Amino acid sequence: MRALCWEGVNDLRVQTVPDPEIVNPHDVILRITMSTTCGSDLHFIDGYVPSMVPGDVIGHEFMGIVEDVGPEVKKVKKGDRVVVPSFVACGDCWYCQHDLYSLCDNTNPNAELQAPLLGYPTGACFGYTHAFGGYAGSHAQYMRVPHADVGCFHVPDGLRDEQVLFLSDAAPTGYMGADFCDIKPGDIVAVWGCGGVGLMAQQSAFLLGAERVIAIDRFPERLKMAREHIGSETINYAETPDVLAILQEMTGGRGPDACIDAVGMEAHGTGPGYLYDKALQTLRLVTDRGQALRQAIMAVRKGGTLSILGVYGVMDKFPVGVIMNKGLTVRTAQQHGQHYLPRLLEHAVKGELDPSYLATHRFSLEDGPRAYDMFKNKEDGIVRAVFTP
Repeated sequence: MRALCWEGVNDLRVQTVPDPEIVNPHDVILRITMSTTCGSDLHFIDGYVPSMVPGDVIGHEFMGIVEDVGPEVKKVKKGDRVVVPSFVACGDCWYCQHDLYSLCDNTNPNAELQAPLLGYPTGACFGYTHAFGGYAGSHAQYMRVPHADVGCFHVPDGLRDEQVLFLSDAAPTGYMGADFCDIKPGDIVAVWGCGGVGLMAQQSAFLLGAERVIAIDRFPERLKMAREHIGSETINYAETPDVLAILQEMTGGRGPDACIDAVGMEAHGTGPGYLYDKALQTLRLVTDRGQALRQAIMAVRKGGTLSILGVYGVMDKFPVGVIMNKGLTVRTAQQHGQHYLPRLLEHAVKGELDPSYLATHRFSLEDGPRAYDMFKNKEDGIVRAVFTP
């Protein structure tokens, strides 16, 4: 079969690779109907997240048709149309039983790569480095999905693929970020980033009861999406000298009740602080450019909530003193998609959530390298590139 493979830093190629096979009786083989790029892919493409191996098939946001079923799979059958969260979960360990699916104890066979850095290993993620399990990803014609009864969710009739695809990762990540904010009626939520996850976090904040949502980004076309598709108020940080002052003015001096970082380690910014971060990251002295996260920490009101969805590694000058002195609640995680997907499918069926507008560009799988280059460089107003193998 054909698949999009990582061959080195900033080197993606479409290769012919072996077809996947049933390995465990709980596996299914999925024929991929749609997969999409994700901003967190850029971190290992750019070399900031280690443990990639040349030839690794990438991609972790996808849906498809079940082609083959292991003998112990009970909830799905051949021909079913399903959407699958990006993290692999067993459903039986302590973490899965407590709805912390991305922290599953049983799905990452490479625990020794994570434990020295994290203390304990997380669950596995499709197509996302060997530290996260080394599972082949979704930018391919077919893929193996382990623990299928836990990870495969039936797509209701009447929903188009474009409405469902982003329920694999962007929507549950954004929804989780808003859920972390414990939103009360009247709350104001600020979201850094208007990519797929940031837009889904904004829409989810409204679904969970926020009165106002404020979006911060630098791309006019993405800020326009936030206004027109979601109803967010917007700030273009490239056009203003002081985002913090504007947020204070917009919130009567108190600050947002919750701030969500949907940017991550390759954040862009302005001023000397950004140049400092960029220099350290270029020299590989740190992995993170932290301007967006530091800004969110400063902006949130006293006693408020900081929700971190961006992927981070090692950051210089992390303002933990601000968090402590302001009495902030900080919540963060990789997405627990198995917990949120049933709720998101209900929202989709009711017409309350339709992320299809994120699919700004379509490509064949063979054009994968060009698609990622456009996605990385934010060309032609791209928000997400969708592949239809």
